[in-house]
Amino acid sequence: MTIAITIGILVAGATYLFLQREMLRIILGFILLGHAGNLILIAAGGTDRREEPFGTPVDTSVVADPLPQAFVLTAIVIAFSITIFMLVLAVTGKDDDDTTEPHGDDDDPEFNVSTLPKGIIQPEDVTTQSLNMGLTDHGGSSRLDTTAQAAAPSAQQQGGAR
Repeated sequence: MTIAITIGILVAGATYLFLQREMLRIILGFILLGHAGNLILIAAGGTDRREEPFGTPVDTSVVADPLPQAFVLTAIVIAFSITIFMLVLAVTGKDDDDTTEPHGDDDDPEFNVSTLPKGIIQPEDVTTQSLNMGLTDHGGSSRLDTTAQAAAPSAQQQGGAR
């Protein structure tokens, strides 16, 4: 019963730490969850009801199964390596971590679009003429029309070539 309560406390602590915003707390929650998983594997192996296979010869039906212990050893190594990897990610990405809340500039009544610095497109600057600017020449004719005329030879060129 003690192991079950310990596992519950570890999982509850891990869940609490996962819900935090800081990366270090999330990593600590991952460590707690790994420990809880290891305890579950050991408890499922039934080591408390069996004897260790050392010393005097013992009947194999009462000897502890080494498979859960091997699983736990493997899980410890994997959890350690993933923890180190996550710590490296946390250290290298700590400048990208925005733990501060935005100030709410969008709700500011003094904010005005006309006070934006020059170079930012204002909503009134966008017109259908500026949207079509990429398809038309400065003379107003469509580039598609001029390329079609250039590709098709005129009637005089066709007649002169015969």
